[in-house]
Amino acid sequence: SVSNSDSDSLGFGTWEESLTDEAVSDSDDDNASDMSGVEGNLTRRWVMDQIQEMYAHRYEVPRKRIDKSPPLMYQVLFAWKQTRPDLFRQQLRVTPYTFDCLVAALQDDPIWSNFSDSSPQTPVEEQLATLLYRFGHDGNAASLQDVAHWAGIGKGSVVTFTRRGITAICRHHFLKKYIRMPTEEEKEEAKKWVEEHSCRAWRNGWCFVDGTLIPLYARPYWYGESYFDRKCRYSINIQVVNLPNLRIIDIAYGYTGSTHDSTAFEGTRIAKEYDELLDGEWVWADSAYPIQTWVVAPYKK
Repeated sequence: SVSNSDSDSLGFGTWEESLTDEAVSDSDDDNASDMSGVEGNLTRRWVMDQIQEMYAHRYEVPRKRIDKSPPLMYQVLFAWKQTRPDLFRQQLRVTPYTFDCLVAALQDDPIWSNFSDSSPQTPVEEQLATLLYRFGHDGNAASLQDVAHWAGIGKGSVVTFTRRGITAICRHHFLKKYIRMPTEEEKEEAKKWVEEHSCRAWRNGWCFVDGTLIPLYARPYWYGESYFDRKCRYSINIQVVNLPNLRIIDIAYGYTGSTHDSTAFEGTRIAKEYDELLDGEWVWADSAYPIQTWVVAPYKK
């Protein structure tokens, strides 16, 4: 047999020492793991602090302010609106009366309130004017910088005002109230107009449909090729159903510029519920739409 002293001399050591060495090794591993966790938490905290500090400042580098003249928007809203309605319409693409009606219809929407007494939002009139000016122009005139100069605001505010306006206009209750089917009296008035301008046999065709392409400022990032229309530009397809007095009673939106009118028309309410909305009546359309008992194209090729 080998004694403890012999085993020590051979370098094996006792079993008690082996257990002690293993315990020390495990303790060192645990300490290293704990230190690694602490270092990871410190690094994570430092990164979060740096991100918070970055977002606390709008500009990371010194900037040079641009000398600006008084914004034209105030001239449009507070002078031309009363004295030169023609120039007002040229700028915003709506009459002063229509603008006031739009403001009255949208001003109670919660999107216009930030519930702050110390820093309230820009007046609704100015935000809607910015939106209408931007949508009423194309090319460079619709760029963020040009719209910002016109309104006397920053480019970020142009984007914010646009989003707020679109949110308010696309509310379900707003669309339901202002884009609706005509009453029986309104429908009869439309039929009388058709009869007076054509013949009695055509009086049941009291509404009209057509598509319009809304040009986009730039090619959309996602599926941009699908927005390329027949006029060689990027756009969206909107279907409009209206009465002879030009009042819009139905729309379909959200379709890319390459979508055919007949396909986009299927998204309208009147196309989905024609059996309930059209009692022996029909919609006038052009040759782009398929002939149905309730869709008539006068000059189908």
